[in-house]
Amino acid sequence: MKQTNKMVLAALFAALCCIATMVIKLPSATLGYIHLGDGLVLLSGIILGPIYGGLAAGIGSMFSDIFSGYTLWAPGTFIIKAICAILAGLLFRKLNRPKSKHPISYPVLIFSCLVSELFMVVGYFFYGSFLIVISSGHKETFLAAFGASIAGVPFNLLQGLAGIIITCLLIPIFMKVSDIRSSILNEHL
Repeated sequence: MKQTNKMVLAALFAALCCIATMVIKLPSATLGYIHLGDGLVLLSGIILGPIYGGLAAGIGSMFSDIFSGYTLWAPGTFIIKAICAILAGLLFRKLNRPKSKHPISYPVLIFSCLVSELFMVVGYFFYGSFLIVISSGHKETFLAAFGASIAGVPFNLLQGLAGIIITCLLIPIFMKVSDIRSSILNEHL
């Protein structure tokens, strides 16, 4: 895929990450929300590769936080979602061994996405704890912050599972576009 095409596709995926995160929001008990954006985060890394995919996922997800009033979360979201896309892209490209009949190994795809989403859960656990400690101004609240952040783990796990399912459902559709197929299978890059 040409560099210009990749940049345009990265901008498109940044917008899709933002929109998918903002359009359907299911409020969680931790004052956050569960969304469908993680599927696009994972697809960004797998389709665009680690660098462009990481930037698209991080930027798009960060803007969804800013536009939705979660500005304090935006820096953490940028880093966490960028790393998620990087992990998914790197693992998938390293482990997938395309065969003519089955170019995508779904166990590899699921594994790559699972590792990425587990990072997301851990990343938000620590970032949430960090925000609680910073907002309280007392370092003694560190253990209490971990306790409060643990409440978000089940919701983030559910969001991660939705992201993996969305990725598995959409990847066959993207494979029908020749340039995207080449990029997914790491051909001519």
